[in-house]
Amino acid sequence: MKQKILNKSNRICFSFLGIILMALLFTSCSNDDDGASGGEITIDAVYLEDVNSDVPDREVDFARLGQLLRLEGSGFTGVRRAYINGFQTSFNPVYVSDNSMLIRVSADTPTIEAEEDVRNTIRLVKDNSETIIDFEIRSSAPSITKISNTLPNPGEEITVYGTGLIEVSRVVFPGDVEVTEGITYDEEEGEFFTVTVPEGVSEDGGSLYVETANGAAYSPAFFNVERGVILNFDGMGELGEFGNTIRQSQLESEPLGMGNVSHGNYVPLRNDTIASFGAGKNRVAEVFTSGNESWRSQFTPFIPADTPLDEVAFQFDIYVPEPWEGSGYLKILLINNFNGGEWTGGVYNYVPWIVDGEVEPFETEGWQTVTIPFTDFYLFNDGEDYTFEDVLQYRESATYKNFGIFFENSDFNLSDIPEYSSDVEFPSSETSVQVYTDNWRIVSLETPTVTDFPE
Repeated sequence: MKQKILNKSNRICFSFLGIILMALLFTSCSNDDDGASGGEITIDAVYLEDVNSDVPDREVDFARLGQLLRLEGSGFTGVRRAYINGFQTSFNPVYVSDNSMLIRVSADTPTIEAEEDVRNTIRLVKDNSETIIDFEIRSSAPSITKISNTLPNPGEEITVYGTGLIEVSRVVFPGDVEVTEGITYDEEEGEFFTVTVPEGVSEDGGSLYVETANGAAYSPAFFNVERGVILNFDGMGELGEFGNTIRQSQLESEPLGMGNVSHGNYVPLRNDTIASFGAGKNRVAEVFTSGNESWRSQFTPFIPADTPLDEVAFQFDIYVPEPWEGSGYLKILLINNFNGGEWTGGVYNYVPWIVDGEVEPFETEGWQTVTIPFTDFYLFNDGEDYTFEDVLQYRESATYKNFGIFFENSDFNLSDIPEYSSDVEFPSSETSVQVYTDNWRIVSLETPTVTDFPE
């Protein structure tokens, strides 16, 4: 570890008692300052503090944004300012002793954009000295939050969204199928990259693994999970046909979509015999499973019943060829025990044309995947520690175990959506929007951990 120590000029103590007295006083002042501030600063080692690691206090030669560091050495008493990559970084004096101090690398710390003469440095400053050490500072580890389509056909392109996705060099799909060519990425912000799906991806599905200039990352384990399919309208799962539900004969199969195209049969929620849906009406279209499916036997072999519920989700693919805005939403129902219009209980209302509380038209060029964690369903969104077992028991105790989707076209307030508190009203209006869905499935959201320091 390269270290440079820069001593400031000593203070001058003035005296009118002569040169000898002034010299003695000067020496006395210098010694007092050194005692109060601990002398010159020396940094001998840097440790990463991580209570979640098997090695919670690990000596390191680099750190990432947001990480907590312990500096070990001497002379830390009296440190007034700290700079990481030239960025003045706050610290709590309570956690400073003469031999160590704690400091967290701020998320605002510049990395590759830092000035060259201060890049990859830590600088500590006090009244009578300062020190600078060479120490590598890296951006935050990359992360994956969303994939445009998690059940694409081989040869189709997908977009992977997240953070820190700069210079993506390698993508490994479930089944250890690797892609290293044809990857394009967001060079400015690192918020997404695109890649073509290869042949041979495992039908059991799992996580994508990616390597970037910022390190490696996994996606949630929700990619290509064919064993999680509840209903794909092509033989996996059983369509329920009762009451006013959409029948097999009303499904469509003409290829639709650009980029990510349809898979065989799919559901039009407004068929050709219906010109539009009237305003102020619920349950204007509905499609259900037969109710004969057993989620416990199908899903618990790969999603154990005791899995935390925020790690389990419902996914489906959607295609909306023309702008959808201002009216209408999809109600996702865990069981067939609702009459429409509910914003409570075992349902979730999907309103894609509201973004940040404002109306934003929603349409897709091709088929996109929607992922809804089960903790977003109103019955389970109160912050309690639910598990997948709670969903299984809820369905198993129901009289009508059909899982389904309504198209509803009724009035609602913005405050009906849990993340908003505003009472802005969204009155319904007649709409002829066409919404298609396909490939209903249950997936795991568990995300494997990537560490900079494998054990």
